[in-house]
Amino acid sequence: MPVLDLYLNGVYVMLAFALVGWILSVFRQNVTHVDSMWSLFFLLASFAYVDSFSAIHARGLIALSLLTIWSLRLSIYLTHRNWGPHEDHRYVAIRKNNAPHFKWSSLYIVFGLQALLAWIISLPILGSINTTSPLNIIDIFGILLTLFGITWESIADWQLTKFKRVNANRHKVLNTGVWRYSRHPNYFGECCVWWGFFLIALAGGAWWSLPSVILMTLLLLKVSGVALLEKDIAERRPEYLHYIKTTNAFIPGKPKR
Repeated sequence: MPVLDLYLNGVYVMLAFALVGWILSVFRQNVTHVDSMWSLFFLLASFAYVDSFSAIHARGLIALSLLTIWSLRLSIYLTHRNWGPHEDHRYVAIRKNNAPHFKWSSLYIVFGLQALLAWIISLPILGSINTTSPLNIIDIFGILLTLFGITWESIADWQLTKFKRVNANRHKVLNTGVWRYSRHPNYFGECCVWWGFFLIALAGGAWWSLPSVILMTLLLLKVSGVALLEKDIAERRPEYLHYIKTTNAFIPGKPKR
């Protein structure tokens, strides 16, 4: 099957999943569960890509295994973190800015948009599956980088969860553990995961998946990641201004005096 047809199979599945998520949000009057859906978009797309092959080669199996670990861990973590009736403050703001018809517009500005972004970013997964060339040294670097990213992101999420469980930390800033070296270690780990997937795809000749990882990096740095979280966090946590002066925003580094 041509690569374009395989790729389109992925977007069909993603859009169908987005529609289910939107219907659920109408009943809940809450769109926060789209965060839990984010990593599952990729997993469902990978199933759609794999379904067209009678056999998957080693590179594809490795990419799918890593993707499954990353996807399920992140979805379970975000579901646990966001569990409850209250909508995340980010989506409360979006709802307010798109009132009074947010119930309908959320279909495309929240669920549809995330499905399309995930579709573009899924290119390295398609590239890893759609190859028969043997594994090489670039695969090794890609696998190690992906595993590092998953581990780093998991540690960051675990440390943040422990920190938030202590009531005395309600308005404080976490600046220990991996958070001592980066203000957003979870996003840095996420970035490493997708650059790792790109290297695995590149090892199989899928150089055309580069736009995917560039888009993910821009989203993490400039759109829905670092830039969005730091937009007003200093107002809610005054200590964060000092944290900004002493700690790298993204790439881990030695704390500054």
